[in-house]
Amino acid sequence: MGKIEGTMPTLLILSKEASTYRALIESANLPDLTILEQASETCEIILGEPSHIGEIFGQFPALKWVQSTWAGVEPLLNPSLRRDYILTNARGVFGGLMSEFVFGYLLAHERKIFQRAEAQKNREWDKALTGTLHGKTIGLLGVGSIGAEVARAAKFFGMTVRGFTLASRASEYVDKYYHTDKLMEFAQGLDYLVSILPNTKETQKVVNADLLKQLPSHAIFINAGRGSAVDESALIEALENDKLAGAVLDVFEQEPLPKEHPFWVTKNLTMTFHTSAPSFPKDIARVFIENYQMYVERKPLKYVVDFEKGY
Repeated sequence: MGKIEGTMPTLLILSKEASTYRALIESANLPDLTILEQASETCEIILGEPSHIGEIFGQFPALKWVQSTWAGVEPLLNPSLRRDYILTNARGVFGGLMSEFVFGYLLAHERKIFQRAEAQKNREWDKALTGTLHGKTIGLLGVGSIGAEVARAAKFFGMTVRGFTLASRASEYVDKYYHTDKLMEFAQGLDYLVSILPNTKETQKVVNADLLKQLPSHAIFINAGRGSAVDESALIEALENDKLAGAVLDVFEQEPLPKEHPFWVTKNLTMTFHTSAPSFPKDIARVFIENYQMYVERKPLKYVVDFEKGY
């Protein structure tokens, strides 16, 4: 289809970094776009954090498209909220960041980085041998665009990569895929289990006692997807009883985590407070700009979210 004639799409930016986004978008000289200074009933497009957008949905009767600055869009998926618009999320920008996060902690574990720092603090000459990622097996729960990047990094380090997905086999860096009823087989013997799952009905408490039992006691679990994927009690039990060597959690069922939550004092548990893959405006603006060009040309947008699936 050709370009929309006689229309001037209006954009409202709802973000803590609105001024940065505005500057980036204005520098792209997008055709016909008017950026609003404040909320208006004429608003046709919104760019911003889902948590901000969901609070004031009712103010925008002309809304046609929402571009999320996050990969996850849970605040906009509540069945009580409107769904008469196109929702797109941020994809293709978090894979590298997530890989850095995951392999930062994998390397810290194998190369005993925290242990060496503790030894230095205590003035102890620690000559314990280090491990290596080469030859180890990593299992990825979820192999979308982010998981594919983690898989690519894993192959660089000479690891064997397993991927668990509902159906897709999109990454050439995954050595073997597992689906649906093969979850327990997928987890058996893994050295590292990494969850990058979205929050959907199918992913609730996937990492439970049964799954954790399949892991050897030297295994490390990393959750950089969503806290809802983890049975917290089962993970605590595994860590406290040395059935698991350690866990790194970036996401939680409740955020911020309550001060009385047992995770704060759970043995061999590291928390990183939902910081693994921040939304940098320069990356998200690029996604918006590309999608806007397709929007005015009446072409299908990229990264459209299925409200029922949740991603």
